[in-house]
Amino acid sequence: MSSEVEPETAGLPQNQKTPTRPGFAFAVEAGDAVGPRAGRLTTPHGTVDTPLFMPVGTLASVKGVDVGRLAETGAGIVLGNTYHLHLRPGERVVEAAGGLAAFMGWPGPTLTDSGGFQIFSLADQVKITDQGAAFRSHIDGAAVRLTPEDSMRIQQSLGADIAMQLDDVVGLPAEPARVEEAMRRSLAWAERCVAAHTRPDQALFGIVQGGLDPVLRRESAEVLAAMAFDGLAVGGLSVGEGAEAMRTTLAATMPHMPADRPRYLMGVGRPVDLIDGVAAGIDMFDCVLPTRCGRTALAFTFSGVLKMRHARLIDDRRPIEEGCPCPACRHSRSYLRHLFLAGEMLGPILVSLHNLTMYAKLMRRLREAILAGAFAEVATDLRQQIDGEAD
Repeated sequence: MSSEVEPETAGLPQNQKTPTRPGFAFAVEAGDAVGPRAGRLTTPHGTVDTPLFMPVGTLASVKGVDVGRLAETGAGIVLGNTYHLHLRPGERVVEAAGGLAAFMGWPGPTLTDSGGFQIFSLADQVKITDQGAAFRSHIDGAAVRLTPEDSMRIQQSLGADIAMQLDDVVGLPAEPARVEEAMRRSLAWAERCVAAHTRPDQALFGIVQGGLDPVLRRESAEVLAAMAFDGLAVGGLSVGEGAEAMRTTLAATMPHMPADRPRYLMGVGRPVDLIDGVAAGIDMFDCVLPTRCGRTALAFTFSGVLKMRHARLIDDRRPIEEGCPCPACRHSRSYLRHLFLAGEMLGPILVSLHNLTMYAKLMRRLREAILAGAFAEVATDLRQQIDGEAD
């Protein structure tokens, strides 16, 4: 398997096949075919600006954050998970409530992951074949089957604005043969997902795989671009490869992604990684990091990470970040530190809200820089500011 990239001559993938969905549209407002760009994504539940970060609400809930406060953070799309929602409460319950957004009381668009990452994360008890995956429920040990057709059926019942194809995810590093097998299986599953997906008011995204091999990534992107997908995601990163390898892989992949459709980088969430992703031309991101770190007393700021349990904050009367409108920043660092040390649930809730607010603000700053033609300068300044520990 080759690791060399052919010289880029065409600039864009060929034989693209863009489907038409009622209520779904994407328009690029500024930027280049390859590189940072600002756009607008319209869905049946509303229009959002890109680039954007999507909070993860795995079980129809962003941990510790009610939907009212979530909207105040600036979030545009919320992500739910097919595997988890299938197990509980079950897609029938969600469908009867009017779909995922209505079930959770969220006023905006939603996206459901296909369950592919859960297959990967449950690898010690899963059997993957070309037909699909079979494994045991992490809740009660019951046998669970997930095929591309199952994933489409469940996601159509969940009724999110955007559904994802089922893919075969591989942790890195991995043997080249396994990486290629997973990529080709994901392409075969993509065809089956397109055939099984019949809901006209729900967009469907394909997922580019191929590990760190640029030739496999190119093939995956170009084959998916020729299918009737409304957008493409870059999957199989942030699974152990490291930041530099991720940047290199994105640089090799993005020239082959359709320019007229949204581009989504799955599961990547450090602020510096978001900047790098936007620089490469990514429009959408998701990750559990801002809320997971919020629950473990780590606050993200534009001057670095702040460790909320640190003894130096015991008398610090400043907010986490000056000028931040989130509920956490109405309190002092000293008070927030006290909440964590006392085991009060309010601490994790407030810092989670702060982190989500910071991520939304970061996306807005990057978008404004793209619209102003100043992305390179702004991105350089932001990288220097957010890298390291805050004062």
